[in-house]
Amino acid sequence: MITYRLDFAYDGTGFHGYARQPQVRTVQGELEDALFKLTGELETAVAGRTDKGVHATAQVLSFAIDEELDCGRVVRSLNRQLAPEIAVSSLVTAPKGFNARFSAIGREYSYLILNRSTPNPFLASTSWHYETPLDVGSMNRGLQHLIGEHDFAAFCRKANSRSTVRRLDSAEWSARADGILDLAVAASSFCHQMVRSLVALSVEIGRGRVDPDLVPGILASRDRQRAKGAAPPHGLTLVGVRY
Repeated sequence: MITYRLDFAYDGTGFHGYARQPQVRTVQGELEDALFKLTGELETAVAGRTDKGVHATAQVLSFAIDEELDCGRVVRSLNRQLAPEIAVSSLVTAPKGFNARFSAIGREYSYLILNRSTPNPFLASTSWHYETPLDVGSMNRGLQHLIGEHDFAAFCRKANSRSTVRRLDSAEWSARADGILDLAVAASSFCHQMVRSLVALSVEIGRGRVDPDLVPGILASRDRQRAKGAAPPHGLTLVGVRY
C-alpha cells in the first residue's frame, strides 16, 4: 500500500460541514466522490472535521491505495471537478503509517470579527459582523487564563464519554486597520465548538459584560451556559496543522 497526503482548502459556505452525511452536500462527500473517479473506492482520514459553514485554508487528508498515482494529474483533475469551492494545492507520497488525523500534533484556527458599524459584503461569508465596539486588551486578558492544559467542558459541546481535556498552546486577538479582529488560536486538538465558544466569551468580555478575571471560575465550573454559547461558524477557518 502507498500512503498519500493531500493538502487542500475550501469555502465552507455551501457545505453541511466536512463529514459525509446522507442527502446533503459535504466537503468529504464531494472530495471522495471526485477521488473515486481516479482511484476507485478508498478510505480517507482528515486532520480536522469542520462544522457547517466553517472554512479551511490548510486542511490535510490522507489515504492509502495499492497503485502509484500520477500526483500532478490527480491534482489537476480534482481542481477541475471541485473548483472554486474546494482547491487542492498538493498530493504527495507520505511515510507509511501517516494518518492526517492521528499523526497531527497541533491545529491552528483563525476567527474573524468585523467590528465596525458598516458591513462588508466581501467579508460576509468569512467574518462575524459585530457592531458594538470591543476591547481587544480585555479579550486577551481573559484568554490568557485558559492557556495550558485544562478540562474545557465549559467550552465544548457535550459528547458522551469523550474527554474534554485539551492543551491550549496560544490564543490572542489582534486588531487590523480595516476593522477586523483576528483570533489566532493553537492547540494540540480542539473539542467540538471549542474555538467558537472561546470567541463567544471573548465578545462578552470585550463589550464589558464579563470581567476577564472571572474566566478561571468559568473554566472550573465546567458549565456550558457560563461560557456564553458559541459564536457563528462562518468566521472560523482552519489555517494550519502541525505534524
